[in-house]
Amino acid sequence: MSGEPTSALLARGAHAPSALAAATLCEAFQCTAAEHSERVALRTPDDSTSISWEQYAHRVQRIAAGLAALGVEPGETVGIMLVNRPEFNLIDTAALHLGATPFSIYNSSTAEQVAYLLKNAANHVLATEQRFLPAITEAMAAGGSVEHVVIVDGEPDGTISLGALESIGDPAFDFEAAWRRVGPEDVATLIYTSGTTGPPKGVQLTHGGLMAQIRAMHDRLRASPGGRITSFLPSAHIADRWSHHYQCSIGLGFTVTCIADPQTVVAHLPAIKPTAWGSVPRVWEKIRAALEAQGITNPASLPEEQRAAIRAKLGLDQAEWLAVGGAPSPPDLLRYFADLGLELCELLGMSETSCTITCNPPGRAKIGTCGPVIDGVELELADDGELLVRGAMVMSGYRNAPDKTAEAIDADGWLHTGDIAQIDAEGYVTVIDRKKELIINAAGKNMSPANIEAALKSAHPLIGQAVAIGDRRPYNVALIVLDPDVAAAFAQEHGIQDASSRRLAGHEHVQEIVAGAVAEANTQLARIEQIKRHTILPCDWAPGGEELTPTMKLRRKPIAEKYAAEIDALYA
Repeated sequence: MSGEPTSALLARGAHAPSALAAATLCEAFQCTAAEHSERVALRTPDDSTSISWEQYAHRVQRIAAGLAALGVEPGETVGIMLVNRPEFNLIDTAALHLGATPFSIYNSSTAEQVAYLLKNAANHVLATEQRFLPAITEAMAAGGSVEHVVIVDGEPDGTISLGALESIGDPAFDFEAAWRRVGPEDVATLIYTSGTTGPPKGVQLTHGGLMAQIRAMHDRLRASPGGRITSFLPSAHIADRWSHHYQCSIGLGFTVTCIADPQTVVAHLPAIKPTAWGSVPRVWEKIRAALEAQGITNPASLPEEQRAAIRAKLGLDQAEWLAVGGAPSPPDLLRYFADLGLELCELLGMSETSCTITCNPPGRAKIGTCGPVIDGVELELADDGELLVRGAMVMSGYRNAPDKTAEAIDADGWLHTGDIAQIDAEGYVTVIDRKKELIINAAGKNMSPANIEAALKSAHPLIGQAVAIGDRRPYNVALIVLDPDVAAAFAQEHGIQDASSRRLAGHEHVQEIVAGAVAEANTQLARIEQIKRHTILPCDWAPGGEELTPTMKLRRKPIAEKYAAEIDALYA
């Protein structure tokens, strides 16, 4: 099955910004910068940095000339390791205009992980900030081809400042000729996968594929040009690249507020008033937990005037669309916000497809599904239920890994997503689970661990992470990790001096609450899916650590190995 032709949006003309007709991100950027020249393009929450579209375009030209002076040529890679700050957009966009391929490195990466990426990407230039220099220096010593390190917040010995980079370009550098040479088939960026099942793979996404994504998603999640959005998710992840940088900034001329500390994003929303916004389910769960702590447990029972006041207080009252993705969303979470008057459009995406594959349409969302296919994408289910995808948005391949590419994309051009899915009569897609992660118990019954885990996490805000175990076992058990923020608030409320996870995991009241939550979750699960025993681990799991990827996906194999003793005890 497939969506309508990609040209349909452009045929509707009146609602489509000129950037959406561009062949490349470079051309789209130039259109948008010209149309929105006086508006703010990039800013920080306190406006200590505020860059207009005109200034953005001028600085991109200077940085591109500087990168060219350092020897960056079309087809070469440029590494970036920064928090969410305007300099990321400046450097990334400048590299695009050279026909180069910028890529981002997760800030939580160890020196060993950075070294792996530098060797795979073979970049000669790396832009970063001083806080990450020790890890980068160690990584460079392990090999790779980095010759120039650009620092955006200083100029330590052996590096070049961003200001200096902007000044070293050849005045005769033909910037316009450089970006006009970039074609739709050129690789625009590398998105390195999180590495849940092995070393990260460099997903190569083209200008043409990303422009197809922008057009299709503007058609599905329509937003007025010149709006407002935040950048707070890791820039190394396709969700942040698509949502704020490509779609809303380059495509629609939004003002992007860059938030360096993602933990503070919800606090900034009331001042920003985003006109488009989305996040992973865990952030939405935290917003709901905060509202419920204020007594807002049943939004449907409130008068519209009160619900409108809550939406305004959250800063989401002017959003034209709200999205959620990256992990399964518990249906009760989506219903809670729908009752509040905030419809969350759940979507399905992956790095290998330039982000989104399917998305619920505003006003026609089906809770429990990821929505129908977007424009320009074909879907098919394999005999075993695996979701297959084909279209212009599919990657050109994994960098330096033709064998992995051949495993992922078959001879007919179908990308094998690894997701087991169902498609209903109206074309709405429901993902059951990852093909390699399904629990098959000792009796041969198939279960989705993600669905079980979603039920556990939605049962009580104290549960920050849950891992369902049961493959080839007689019954299911769970490892549970407390949410550190909720746990700290719980400790304060109950006069517990030591709010550490190690202390609270063994606290009798906490254990009673978690046991009650597990029992509540079990009422939402089939008998065979239910959790028979569980344990609360006396530790925190940080994004990018042993247990979680930087985007908070579970590293199931390392978890099973690290906590083998705890798991065995649950089956004793």
